[in-house]
Amino acid sequence: MSFMNWTTAPTLRKVVCTHANAEKYVVTDVLTPGKEYDVKNETDEFIFIVDNTGKVGGYYKTYFE
Repeated sequence: MSFMNWTTAPTLRKVVCTHANAEKYVVTDVLTPGKEYDVKNETDEFIFIVDNTGKVGGYYKTYFE
């Protein structure tokens, strides 16, 4: 399972969080607007980053630029 190696995988690129205003989910605890994050994997709808908890999490691309 490749997702188990994402924390040690090389960073694909870096993205900057633009906002943490979610309608449905609470992301203010794990994303900081203006902070740069390492992208570990990416799909059409989600970006998987190492968030403020130090773990890899999947978030909608609308939070980043």
